[in-house]
Amino acid sequence: MVAAERARRRPARASVWLEDKARRGGAARGGQPSGLDRDRITAVAVALLDAEGLPKFSMRRLATELNVTAMSVYWYVDTKDDLLELALDAVFGEMRVPAAIPGDEEESTADWRDQLRELAVEYREVLVRHPWVSTLAGNFLNIGPNYLEFSFAVQRVIRRTGLPMSEQTGAISAVFQFVYGFGTIEGHFVERCAAAGVSEDEYFSEAMAAVTQAPRISHVMEGSKALMEARGGDTVAEMFERDFSTALEIVIGGIEARVTAV
Repeated sequence: MVAAERARRRPARASVWLEDKARRGGAARGGQPSGLDRDRITAVAVALLDAEGLPKFSMRRLATELNVTAMSVYWYVDTKDDLLELALDAVFGEMRVPAAIPGDEEESTADWRDQLRELAVEYREVLVRHPWVSTLAGNFLNIGPNYLEFSFAVQRVIRRTGLPMSEQTGAISAVFQFVYGFGTIEGHFVERCAAAGVSEDEYFSEAMAAVTQAPRISHVMEGSKALMEARGGDTVAEMFERDFSTALEIVIGGIEARVTAV
């Protein structure tokens, strides 16, 4: 009875990286479809997710793109979730880690602020380039090799700030939860514009014209005019860039102030 209760509570899957599934694949063996391997399947899955979005993704659609049967794909991955987790870590591999981040015992003349900026920018760019990443990052454990490399780099940089260890995870959250939220909103905006078949600037212009004419909210928009003008930026991309850079500097300034305070 106890065993049955434990089995009932245990999740159907924890992570493809914990179940020794990530090593499967390679060259075709007897009975397996030729011309396929896990890397190719993952790369095509990423391309489909980018082109069509997460809601439309299916193993059947993937198999059609690969010109194989759906069952052929299951030679290499057990479930759709396993494949999505592989795709997620594949795009995390696009994030470049600063060239020289010291370990615990190493000295460095590099400024931790510059390194933190680099890591934040890399994370934002992945979220914007691949809008589906934000959803999957919230669904999975994020323990693939590429994400772990990035995560360890973040920890080493934060360690160099001088914050006490008890506050370092808070600093990581302050920076990267901000980046996650900002990149998610920006990525979804870019995706929405693409779906509408208009440029980001066209979409923004049309949306602003509509809301300023809406009686219930026009006064709010009128009150925000000075704020929008002060931000500056001739294009939506420039507005996003200015907001992101300013917000990141405020967060970094907060870390500096906290280091001084403690």
